[in-house]
Amino acid sequence: MSTSVQQSASQSEAGNNRQVAGAVVASCMGWALDLFDLFVLLYVAPVVGRLFFPSEHAMLSLAAVYASFAVTLLMRPLGSAWFGSYADRKGRKGAMIVAVVGVGFSTAAFGLLPTVAQVGLLAPVLFIVLRLVQGVFVGGVVASTHTIGTESVSPRYRGAVSGLVGGGGAGIGALLASLVYMAMSHIFPGDQFDVWGWRCMFFTGIISSVLGLFIFNRLEESPLWKKVAAEKAARAQQARHDVTAGTVRSPVRTLFSGEYRSVLFVNLLLTIGGGSGYYLTSGYLPTFLKVVNQAPSDVAANILMACSAIVVVVSIIVGHLSTFIGRKRAFLAVGVLQIFGLPALYSAMQTAQTPMALGIYAVLLAGLGCASFAPILIFLNERFPTSIRATGTGLSWNIGFAIGGMMPTFVSLVAATPADLPSTLGIFAGAISVLFVLGALIIPETVGRLEQTAPAQAEA
Repeated sequence: MSTSVQQSASQSEAGNNRQVAGAVVASCMGWALDLFDLFVLLYVAPVVGRLFFPSEHAMLSLAAVYASFAVTLLMRPLGSAWFGSYADRKGRKGAMIVAVVGVGFSTAAFGLLPTVAQVGLLAPVLFIVLRLVQGVFVGGVVASTHTIGTESVSPRYRGAVSGLVGGGGAGIGALLASLVYMAMSHIFPGDQFDVWGWRCMFFTGIISSVLGLFIFNRLEESPLWKKVAAEKAARAQQARHDVTAGTVRSPVRTLFSGEYRSVLFVNLLLTIGGGSGYYLTSGYLPTFLKVVNQAPSDVAANILMACSAIVVVVSIIVGHLSTFIGRKRAFLAVGVLQIFGLPALYSAMQTAQTPMALGIYAVLLAGLGCASFAPILIFLNERFPTSIRATGTGLSWNIGFAIGGMMPTFVSLVAATPADLPSTLGIFAGAISVLFVLGALIIPETVGRLEQTAPAQAEA
């Protein structure tokens, strides 16, 4: 009898381990696939600028492309509100599947768009509209992928999973985009890339949709969400027999109530700083290497792949470290390093004499840029109870990263020439890092708070 019980317990533990591993992989890959779709635009930004936003001034054309990228980010809060509310009420899995597939198909659609030379001003209009649609789906991905992994893993690994999903997913997504860019550059060399290469890069969005369906189809809901769902079902059953029972507020309405509104606003200090740091480093690196260093495509691709790999490693290390020293101390340490380190690295990249030196500086820049947001995901999760976590995390992350995503546009507008980019980037990155440190000084320590299941005033 005891043997049977032991076997049953062992099977149950194995099943739980598979569920946890599946949730973590799904969170990481869901975010990676969506960032892959977004990074495709960054890798072809100069080409897209010429074809959809032509200008005699190269920096204005480039700024227009980054502005279209920022438009996508501005729609992400709306996607978080819709999909996050669904994920909190109905489950993370369904929201994740629809959002990831939506991003993949909308990305592929860019490859079908006509250019300015073909249809005139209608081309940039169609491009912007499609970016708006894509932004809604990306916001939905954040709301689901940024909760199910951390909710499923044990407390000692939550910081590491935060880094793996937030930073590691970004690194994997950028790495996939680098590999695709390298392949398309070889298949469509020179002027052929301006004709078909950029279109085929967008077409690869279909692959992310198929992979998303394959990865998420067997995914189970997180244990914490299941617990909350059971409690809600019990309350609903009781309410049928109790006419005095109150009505449950929606997650979005609860989030913007007096109880959580201040929490959301304080969170933005960190997410704006973390998002800006990321887009000014990893997000701007493809353009920096092309415009400032004029690196050949193969050299740029190799450097970007190395940067993507270091982002994964550094994100996991810093995320895991935050579990031991606390989220607050981790944010403070990284923020101070960024204030001085990022401007110095931009300057060093500008004067690098060899591809090896350029690659080393770029890797250091990417690693330092991603370190700030590695613990942000778990920090946001710990700021909200389970019943509004997807909505709260999604909106905090997406509003902050939407504002952060505008920084490359402002940099491109402020810099008069490509030679001014390093100093302009250094000033922006330093200022944003100061904001990040201020946020880190204000926030409370949150380690161990993930087990909250419902808001204190969940019922009106």
